[in-house]
Amino acid sequence: MAEHTHEFLLEMTGISKEFPGVKALDKVNLKVRPHSIHALMGENGAGKSTLLKCLFGMYEKNEGEIVFLGKNISFSSSKEALESGVSMVHQELNQVLQCTVMDNIWLGRYPKKGLFVDHDKMYTDTLEIFKDLDIDIDPRVKVSTLSVSQMQMLEIAKAFSYEAKIVIMDEPTSSLTEKEVNHLFTIINKLKERGCGVVYISHKMEEIFAICDEITILRDGVWVTTQPLEGLDMDSIIAMMVGRELTQRFPEKTNTPKEKILDVKNLSALNQPSIQDVSFELREGEILGIAGLVGSRRTDIVETIFGIREKSEGEILLHGRTMKNRDAHEAIQNGFALVTEERRATGIYSGLDITFNSLVANVEEYKTSIGLLSNKKMRGDTQWVIDSMSVKTPSHETPIGSLSGGNQQKVIIGRWLLTQPEILMLDEPTRGIDVGAKFEIYQLILDLANKNKGIIIISSEMPELLGITDRIMVMSNGRAAGIVETKNTSQNEILELASRYL
Repeated sequence: MAEHTHEFLLEMTGISKEFPGVKALDKVNLKVRPHSIHALMGENGAGKSTLLKCLFGMYEKNEGEIVFLGKNISFSSSKEALESGVSMVHQELNQVLQCTVMDNIWLGRYPKKGLFVDHDKMYTDTLEIFKDLDIDIDPRVKVSTLSVSQMQMLEIAKAFSYEAKIVIMDEPTSSLTEKEVNHLFTIINKLKERGCGVVYISHKMEEIFAICDEITILRDGVWVTTQPLEGLDMDSIIAMMVGRELTQRFPEKTNTPKEKILDVKNLSALNQPSIQDVSFELREGEILGIAGLVGSRRTDIVETIFGIREKSEGEILLHGRTMKNRDAHEAIQNGFALVTEERRATGIYSGLDITFNSLVANVEEYKTSIGLLSNKKMRGDTQWVIDSMSVKTPSHETPIGSLSGGNQQKVIIGRWLLTQPEILMLDEPTRGIDVGAKFEIYQLILDLANKNKGIIIISSEMPELLGITDRIMVMSNGRAAGIVETKNTSQNEILELASRYL
């Protein structure tokens, strides 16, 4: 591959994009050098995805120019971009699960022997790329047997096989363990050594400082800065992203826990391995955190309480009354609500509008005496969700999938509040949400605690648990390793408890 002589591999200059009523991008720049890892940061809704969709031809830009390897380009599809040497590794991996690993890499351009696919060559070519990248996956296994991190490695290998010069990584570590993240970084650094330019999008500051060389920050569709990372610190980056000094990452704690509302005794789930013999109580107005490492079965607790998982033993008491919660429907009627972690898979109906997404958990409430749905009541409640959650949206009819992650999450929390729960359980409520929107969601959670709701929040982010909870239950390998008072604990104590039963 001839070494590229220009200073930049990719130059996107003065890119603007308008949608009806919204200027999504206003003269934005992104310039990526060879041999570099370039962070692209900004709150959700700042325009990062819109900019990349303009690069890949999914959106048509209204103005600006894109120069790649010294030539003016405008791709018409991500396939054309990939064939030209620009590739993207998505959060939502789009692979053919029923095919083998090597089929996925060479799809549409199989090596041929005469009329037939040359499987041996495909196998050895795949192995060679894997060896180059330190990837240990058998090219002949089906993609459906791979873990999320292996699927990501596969996407990177595919970009590599197309000799990509620019590789874009969109939140690549959001569901990886620490070990997998380190492996991913090794591979990204290999791409950099090869002369690639890697565009790295993440909300995780530690990662940005660990591997990036330069950073471009967008805010509200406008380019704020591009500069070397050296010399910057976390606070200055956050200030540029949110346009204000973030003196506090968490709202002031104003809630006071009152009498006991929920008592969970010796809860075990039916299908092991899962939770065993977990007991805790929750008070009105209390925010109880659940901490633990990946695989500690934190989610199993709320799923068992909510009736999604079958319990084998134990008791769930609300106000001293036993709750069977045999399924989610019964749990909702008993006053429980669960905001799931994977909002794309289990939380939102992304093609449908905000009204539907706000009201879906509570449909029974809108039926009139003759069984029709009352539009007036539905409109009122949707407006309540938008107002009380401060959802930024053009209208009720906007498809929820086009809102930013923080706004999607607010709609979902609002949806559950319409069921008027007494116990609100939140699983990773701020995953993939930017700093400013996180603050708003924390504020929401506190306001709910002040209304005497009992709140359970699962989070992998230690600062988040320490910043908003009253007590933290630490899980280790399916068991409760201990419950600590948040104001008297430390990250170290929590980590020690988390590895108690490993």
